[in-house]
Parts: sequence; structure tokens; C-alpha cells
Amino acid sequence: MKFTINEFNKQYPNDDACLDEIFQSRFGHIKECPKCKKNTKFNRVIKRKCYCCQFCGYQLHPVANTIFHKSDTPLTKWFYALYLFSVSKNGVSAMELQRHLGVTYKTAWRMAKQIRLLFENNQGMLKGIVEIDETYFGGKDNHQGFRKDSKTPIVGMVERKGDIFTKVTTDTKTKTVMPLIRNHVKLGAYLMTDHARMYDTLHKQGYMHSSVNHMRKEYARGITHTNTIEGFWGQLKRSISGTYHMVSPKYLQSYVDEFSFRYNSRFSSEPLFSLLLARVVKQS
Repeated sequence: MKFTINEFNKQYPNDDACLDEIFQSRFGHIKECPKCKKNTKFNRVIKRKCYCCQFCGYQLHPVANTIFHKSDTPLTKWFYALYLFSVSKNGVSAMELQRHLGVTYKTAWRMAKQIRLLFENNQGMLKGIVEIDETYFGGKDNHQGFRKDSKTPIVGMVERKGDIFTKVTTDTKTKTVMPLIRNHVKLGAYLMTDHARMYDTLHKQGYMHSSVNHMRKEYARGITHTNTIEGFWGQLKRSISGTYHMVSPKYLQSYVDEFSFRYNSRFSSEPLFSLLLARVVKQS
């Protein structure tokens, strides 16, 4: 569902509107004061980011323990940053945030880092036909070509016409990859992989398994292929290289989560902005 900039500006014209949105999402269901136990209404405290009981003055703080907590940056700028992340298919760099918001680079970098925490992967178990593949990110190639030892591995699993799960790992050995599969793919699922040796024991683990041999230029055999997950890898790498240029292994998972969340939200009836704002509230 689309959420245009005109709709955004109309709904969130100032900090008060943003704070009211957070308060209603977090505390709108509260009708009784937790302190005096009276049926009450919470009124905004002037010049403060809190609301108080009309009888005893008990205060509720909507931004406490959220990404907005202890931030001097106006809520309108935070909300606009969330909006930019929600409408961008290729991500938003700290430099771009700095230009849009008129803040320092340090502030923009911190805001982007906090917003990416909202994209953490927590979808349910994958089932049905699931493609599994690994890719490598960063580092440098030498004159002989691809070097795995200088790159960071990422393991991905995607349910066809469903969700994706991605995980930055230290390696792609069987002892590393197999626990990820067991934790995120239901037993009995039909797994599609390439011919890598780490997938040889999938049958013994309780999965159906079929593979294609890329070394022999075999990329599809009937329904057996890994084209879905490879398409995701291509989009991920183009977006990160084009928008962020370079990402350190320390922060790579948060960037991968960002694109996985977008992929998993592609069929949502709610705007991505609303999904992110809901996650802000769940942080608390």
C-alpha cells in the first residue's frame, strides 16, 4: 500500500502530531490511571514529551525506551527519516539523511543506525518449497578472481512466494549452516540448493532435497532451481554497493535485515512506514 509524501505531511505536520501518534499507539488503550486507579484522561504536558493524569498528575512518557529516547532531534525529522527508509527500495545512506534533514553527519549516522534496528528479522518458520543459498560480500578480488577468505559469508533461505531469512555467518561449513536450517525451516519442507557439499546431509535431517550443479552450468531442472534467492542476492548487492558503497562486517547484518524486511513486507496491506512505526512502539 502506498503512503505518499502529501499524506505524510498532512498526518504529521509538527512534533505534537508525531508525539500524539506515539502516545496513542503505546498508551491509547489505558483508561484507568495506574497510580490513582481512577477513570481518567491523560493530557499533554506543555513543553515536555509526556502526558499526565488529570487527577493525580501521574505521567506517561511515550518516547521512553524507543529509538527517540533522549534524542534532541525533532520528532518530525525522525518521522521523515522513517518515511525515507519506508519508500526507498535501495536504502538510505547517512549522507542522504544529512542532506534531507539538515542535521550533522554524526546525527544522521546515529539515526540511520537506530532505524535499522527496527528491521530485525523475526518471521516464522519457512515451509513448502524453500531455496537455500550462500553468498559472499565485501573484501577484494585478486588478479586470479574471487577470494572467499577476504569476504563475509551470508546464508539465505527463501520460501517461494513467501518470506526470506538471511544471516551473516563466520563461514559456510555444515556445522554452521545446518543449525540455521533446522531453526528456520520446518521439517518435511522441500529444499532447493546448489551442489555445495554442506547440503549433502539434508535428507538425513528430515527434509526433501533437490539440487542443481552450477559448476556444470545447470541452473534449473523442472522446479529445481535457486533463482529466487539468487535474485535477492543480486538486488541486495546492487543496492548496498550503489547506496552505501561499503559496509563493514560488524554492521552488515543490520543492512541485510533491512532488505530482508522490505522483501517480507512486499505483500503487506499496510504501508511500510506504519509497519516501522509499530516496531518503534514494540521496542518499549
